[in-house]
Amino acid sequence: MRDLEEMKAHNVGLEMMKREAIDKERPLSENFIKELNNIILAGDFYKVSSDGSYKYKIHAGIYKTRPNSVITPSGEMFDYASPEETPSLMADLLAWYREEEQKKQLSVVELASLFHYRYIRIHPFEDGNGRIARLIVNYILRRHNYPMIVIPTADRRNYLDVLGKCDKSVGTLPFDGANASIVQIQPFVEYITFYVERKFQFAKELIEGVSRDISETEVKAEDPNELGVKLGVNQIEIIKHIQSNRYITIAELSQIIKISKVSIYKNIKKLGNFGIIERVGSDKTGYWRIR
Repeated sequence: MRDLEEMKAHNVGLEMMKREAIDKERPLSENFIKELNNIILAGDFYKVSSDGSYKYKIHAGIYKTRPNSVITPSGEMFDYASPEETPSLMADLLAWYREEEQKKQLSVVELASLFHYRYIRIHPFEDGNGRIARLIVNYILRRHNYPMIVIPTADRRNYLDVLGKCDKSVGTLPFDGANASIVQIQPFVEYITFYVERKFQFAKELIEGVSRDISETEVKAEDPNELGVKLGVNQIEIIKHIQSNRYITIAELSQIIKISKVSIYKNIKKLGNFGIIERVGSDKTGYWRIR
């Protein structure tokens, strides 16, 4: 029931965000972000600790009163800003955003990506930080007449992986994360750019009548008939792994599929010639795109 209430509350928050975004007279503020957090969490509630030994209260709409952190895949503790640091870092973040929005030196996608990353490194609330970050990305896009995007649940691993890559570039100190540069988070900019471009392409196909599927679903690579060409087993495997991890490397594909890197290169070249996949960005920081 709690999940259901939060799903309904998120829709309310989404509509509130959309109205706020088109009000050009009202700048983005801390009060709005706090109100949005209060709405999507549907008020205060209790959570059970990971070991099940006690309950603790989640305060909606106010900055965190206890430290928060995550365990990285390598087993290390990754700390966000402390409760004491949070108010000043959030004030700085909003001041920076309003200034950058006026200067217009960053593209809309860069501005949205950098706000998201800096916000996540502060992690100002006890819960709902990821949802707020993604809502504010869409606030910035909608405010500047860009289409809003959806990051699918199925892509959660890639989403977290690319944020992790940025963390390695930026460093572990919360202050450094809250003041990250656009250069340091380039992988995340490319990630958000992918979804913005995909949304533009999706809208174009709807307008032209090429597609009538309003769900924005992708082609299922495991069905070669849907791709309009005859594919080999290894080519299908390559597409499947790229769909699940667009940042996968040639070496990783070779190890997983158990064929040589030369064979991987040859099959990828053929898939590129078929117009099925393409490489976006450099070999080190780029990613694969399924067309």
